[in-house]
Amino acid sequence: MSLPLRGIRVLDLSRLLPGGFCSLLLADFGAEVLKVEDTGMGDYIRWSPPFYEGAHESARSALFLSLNRNKRSIRLDLKSDGGREALLRLVREHDVVLESFRPGVLDRLGVGYERMREENPGIVYCAISGYGQDGPKRDASGHDMNYLGLIGLLGLTGELGGEPVQAAGQIADLGGGALMAAFGILAALRERDGGEHGAGSGEGQMVDVSMADGALSWLAMVAGAYFADGTVPRRGELPLAGSLICYRPYECADGWVSLGALEPKFWQAWCRGVGREELIAAQFERPGSAAHVQVQEIFRSRTRAAWEAFAGEHDCCLEPVLELDEAMDSELVRAREMVVEIDQPGAEATVRQLGVPVKLTRTPGDHARLPGPALGEHTEAVLLAAGYSGAEVAELLASGAAAGPAESRQDATLRA
Repeated sequence: MSLPLRGIRVLDLSRLLPGGFCSLLLADFGAEVLKVEDTGMGDYIRWSPPFYEGAHESARSALFLSLNRNKRSIRLDLKSDGGREALLRLVREHDVVLESFRPGVLDRLGVGYERMREENPGIVYCAISGYGQDGPKRDASGHDMNYLGLIGLLGLTGELGGEPVQAAGQIADLGGGALMAAFGILAALRERDGGEHGAGSGEGQMVDVSMADGALSWLAMVAGAYFADGTVPRRGELPLAGSLICYRPYECADGWVSLGALEPKFWQAWCRGVGREELIAAQFERPGSAAHVQVQEIFRSRTRAAWEAFAGEHDCCLEPVLELDEAMDSELVRAREMVVEIDQPGAEATVRQLGVPVKLTRTPGDHARLPGPALGEHTEAVLLAAGYSGAEVAELLASGAAAGPAESRQDATLRA
């Protein structure tokens, strides 16, 4: 079965999470993704525990493998003439370049977007950065929490009068960075290759993705309300983030549940189900009210399992708050094939990962085309395919402009 992005070739120069997740999405749907890593340690996430024992030392990190299936790896030293020339030669034959350096880094090395365009006018160049390619924070360092703090999202998350609460998932990295980058890349490819009338421009363009911009867009409705009435929302005061007793997590006898009874019919179903119809009128009261105290007491009177059974009888948007192990083993996750397995060469155990989140009916993604690559595993094959002779490849390796597979300690021990 053909994959929808088959034939799209991506050079991924990024490291860590945002770029890695973006290219993972593309790879799972058939894009040919080549990780371009340095001749040192490569993508830093390769060395992050926990590890799958037996796999190659540079491809045994569970974190690395979770982002890098279906990809290949080449090692180039972009500070050398030979390494830069090799990258530009690859650019000629690829559709997309993805990078996550601070703005200007590749320009200073002589292989930025404008230089790449000279080699391939059709290249789609996507740069993921914290604050974008221009603006007052262009050169600032940052991480997910910094971006969320600066655009107002972190400050709005938590209880009234309490501390800002950090999310367990990386909203800016993934939602603001990786997803926006994948969308931008596909939009630029669509324009280049043919849109409504089938005649594309044939030209690439830069896709400038700011994780701060992308995360800010998640506040579309919150910002829309503020722009309309000028009321500044505060932590714990947003209807969907803590200010309504009908839409909150609640502690039960042995854990937590979430009640999402925003529509009156759902709140009425809950109130009638617990035999407390007098609470129907209190649906939109605030936490701390007398009605809230009563609702808390009702939830504490039953176990989580009892509330699950209750939700099965009364359609009221009530679900348990699961621990991660429970969620991974849930009927929902299993039915949606959101936990998958891959065979990683040498690993003593099968590698479990999250599955493909977007389901296409005719051309679904494929999580298991390639295992996670060892560092530099494909350097020689890629260079030969790019037109270098065997002697030229050997020269690049000898000079340090390129590097082959990183040797694991296990390999060194066996050879000794």
